Amino acid sequence: MLLLGIDLGTSSIKVSVIDSATQRSLCTVQYPDTETIIIAEQAGWAEQSPDLWWENIQQAILKAHALKVYDPTDIGAIGIAYQMHGLVLVDKQQKVIRNSIIWCDSRAVEIGNGAFVAIGEEKCLSDLLNSPGNFTASKLAWVKQNEPAIFEKIHKVMLPGDFIAMKLTGEISTSISALSEGIFWDFKNDELSKDVFGYYGFETAIIPNILPVFSEHGKLDKAIAAKLSLPADTVVTYKSGDQPNNALSLNVLKPGEVAANGGTSGVIYGVSDKLTHDEQSRINTFAHVNYTLQQQRLGVLLCINGTGILNRWVKDVVASGLSYDTMNSEAAKIPVGSQGLRVLPFGNGAERMLNNRNIGAHFHHIDFNLHSRPHIFRGVQEGIAFAFRYGLDIMRGNGMNPSMIRAGQANMFSSELFIQAFVNSCGVPLELHSNEGSIGAAIGAGIGKGEFTTENAFSNVRALKVVEPKKDSEYETVYQEWKGLLERHL
Repeated sequence: MLLLGIDLGTSSIKVSVIDSATQRSLCTVQYPDTETIIIAEQAGWAEQSPDLWWENIQQAILKAHALKVYDPTDIGAIGIAYQMHGLVLVDKQQKVIRNSIIWCDSRAVEIGNGAFVAIGEEKCLSDLLNSPGNFTASKLAWVKQNEPAIFEKIHKVMLPGDFIAMKLTGEISTSISALSEGIFWDFKNDELSKDVFGYYGFETAIIPNILPVFSEHGKLDKAIAAKLSLPADTVVTYKSGDQPNNALSLNVLKPGEVAANGGTSGVIYGVSDKLTHDEQSRINTFAHVNYTLQQQRLGVLLCINGTGILNRWVKDVVASGLSYDTMNSEAAKIPVGSQGLRVLPFGNGAERMLNNRNIGAHFHHIDFNLHSRPHIFRGVQEGIAFAFRYGLDIMRGNGMNPSMIRAGQANMFSSELFIQAFVNSCGVPLELHSNEGSIGAAIGAGIGKGEFTTENAFSNVRALKVVEPKKDSEYETVYQEWKGLLERHL
């Protein structure tokens, strides 16, 4: 049997097909070639069209088929990974009734802060494991307050992956993991949060049927199956937010194991078996993909909005058409510390680890007679690595002390310069793997289909390399200077 994995990212769609017998990837494709636009009608807003996601996913699947390296009729299950925290609303005809308010949109910060106070900070943290903050439930409350006519049309509220599964199958479902990332779930009582629904005035009927992450979420609609040249009995058997899915793809499933990702946003994601929370809700706890009521597995997530998006911005605005490889090569010629140039990478909305502040990105100590384009390239990558270190220290303060971090050798972690800055500023070995979110989604589909279990799904996986931190690294001094600059903005 073949397994199809879909990764719905912010910038594009990736699709992979793997052979369940060998867990070997047959192909991975991306669509479109250019990055998907984020619609920002006001400062701090960020939206995308769910219908465009769906169109691009269909094109990505057909692009994979066109490689002719597998027979599409051998595909038996589909898994979906998706950008977390997005709000998707549909009416009774399953039509989208507004653009999705996506993860980096900051408009609901004050609404969530109000809920945190009204419900009670201690109760939110003990029951929800988070402040309502800027998450999906608060985004829905913004719609209720500001777009009442749209709110009245809502039949179901979904996360992005739930929406894609609906388009594939015609059936609407969600999971505890998805609901927890939206701050709809009460972990203490194992139910939809009466406090959140009561305070915001939501009816529980807007929540889809709740199923396990690894389960049958519906068979393909016959018309869709024909359009995509897939068997009509193909089932969607896995849906997960991108960060839990990234952890799954790196075999991070047991308490104490930690994954990292450096795409548009940056994430450190550790697994715990305790209902843990940060007193300031700077890091967040959600149900992991293997969470059950009987065996609790929680994902403790640090998110930095401005990571790969800053590197891309510099490429577009400063690099004048240079490739990332050339940028990295030029940056490597500059010494550690970028000769005094310091970059704060926080220019992509409110940062949860900064208490939901939106401080913007900053370039400090620019010297027109000294600093050149390569200094900017290096300073940006160092600034991103230091943001990871700052967040990791918050996680350490909450009991998460990794002895190893696993990451896919992609995005920021494809840059040797960034890897060295990350490892030496964080002081933790880094285990690099060849992985893609869409491959993780395909593996998840195999687990959901019963082709393998979480224990043997990675029997053929081997690390590419392990990078150890250097003793007496120069990065610690530079990081402390960077941290001092950040704290001036807080």
